[in-house]
Amino acid sequence: MRYAIYFAADADAPLMQLGNTWLGRDPFTGSRLQQPSIPGLDPARFEDLTTSPRRYGFHGTLKAPFSLANDATEEAFIAACTGFAKTVSPFDLKGLSVNQLGKFLALTPAQTEPDLEAFASLCVRQFEPFRAPLSTKDLDRRRQANLTPKQDAYVETWGYPYVFDEFRFHMTLSNKLEDDEEAALLARSAETHFEAVTNSALTCRYFGLYVEPERGAAFDVDRIFELTGPQSPTAALKNTLANSNEEVS
Repeated sequence: MRYAIYFAADADAPLMQLGNTWLGRDPFTGSRLQQPSIPGLDPARFEDLTTSPRRYGFHGTLKAPFSLANDATEEAFIAACTGFAKTVSPFDLKGLSVNQLGKFLALTPAQTEPDLEAFASLCVRQFEPFRAPLSTKDLDRRRQANLTPKQDAYVETWGYPYVFDEFRFHMTLSNKLEDDEEAALLARSAETHFEAVTNSALTCRYFGLYVEPERGAAFDVDRIFELTGPQSPTAALKNTLANSNEEVS
């Protein structure tokens, strides 16, 4: 079993409903959903182009999937999530938009979002004590991605290469797209599909605990936590780093 801390919202949030429909699966219930019709693209092909993000469930990674450490329990981990949610306040984003991220299609911030980046950094640090070290197989798999020396060091220390200054928030909408015409077609369709929730401010007040029951299985939402704390993510991160004598990455 693996766990992940993901950017998400409750099941009724328009962003989640649109994302789930786009990917064709509801991670709250585990049920398959009918994907939107894309003119010029066969439905079976659209399904094929979204297999990977469908398995992970619509989300934005905050703490990448990990197994629990030998001395950690699920009960303690959930309690830590509950406690963490009480320390950080909701925060605003200027907006998300549909963009190409390398060969992938994703929802990404329209501009720099310091609170979102701080929140992700907090999640990486906060839940690190619960993470089991990567197996040799998983470490080798991560290293197949042509990592930079800094990213490789992050994998060694934190189990994931894209943390802190290497973090780029994204909510993945496709597999790797090798055909430029398909990529452009998907991008235009995604812009239409998500237009009600993109390019406008939104408040982030939740994060999700997703669970993969066994390797290769679909990730489902275990529970959603609401942020109710007194500190912005940026302020909370500064305090965390000050208490640990670290500097902001």
